[in-house]
Amino acid sequence: MIEQRLSEQRGVGDHGWLNSRHTFSFANYWDPKQAGFSDLLVINDDRVAKGRGFGAHPHSNMEIISYVLEGALEHKDSMGTGSVIVPGDVQLMSAGSGVTHSEFNHSDTEGVHFLQIWVVPAEKNTPPGYQQISVSEADKRGNLRLIISPEGENGALRVRQDIRIYAGLFQGDEQQTLTLPDDRYAYIHVARGSVRVNGLQFNAGDGARVRDEKTLSFSHGDGAEVLLFDLRPNEVNHPTR
Repeated sequence: MIEQRLSEQRGVGDHGWLNSRHTFSFANYWDPKQAGFSDLLVINDDRVAKGRGFGAHPHSNMEIISYVLEGALEHKDSMGTGSVIVPGDVQLMSAGSGVTHSEFNHSDTEGVHFLQIWVVPAEKNTPPGYQQISVSEADKRGNLRLIISPEGENGALRVRQDIRIYAGLFQGDEQQTLTLPDDRYAYIHVARGSVRVNGLQFNAGDGARVRDEKTLSFSHGDGAEVLLFDLRPNEVNHPTR
């Protein structure tokens, strides 16, 4: 079963300097039917104005992933980590027992567009940590490239939960089929462009909960950038408030 959730069904947060679309309940957007899916708690589609950003604020017991689509995002944290991530980069901050960080648009002339993703960790109060990789367009072209996993195999970032995240780019005749392990859920998020999944049309911002599907086939892409989450079959919600 593929349960689609269209872009316009998402929550909206418009703060002037920040325009955000919330796939799941977050901040002032609350829908008890959208309190995450399995261990995937947040997908925020954020656009931040030039020179603006999120000042220093704390997190704990959360795996926080930043995936830049356009522009440059500057990160600083209380672990002493500082970096600027651009399209192709993937950042994972394990908040664990507690960390403070800030995220700003690195540019004074252009906006930044990125996804912020939260995953509930399997263990609480572990030491905080930071990881980052760069994944080339060639690695994602017509392919679902593993970017995050519990084991961190093949250069993927290591997450503290039983979840695997893939990223792919699809255009025209490019296609890829992923076989899901038995008794697993999945979540599809189309970051931009359009693509068909098992014959269903998805456009930018669309997503879907996936249950009881053995394979997912991506095809007929038009500038599509896709994230696919392979998840535990867990219906327990982890509300953000």
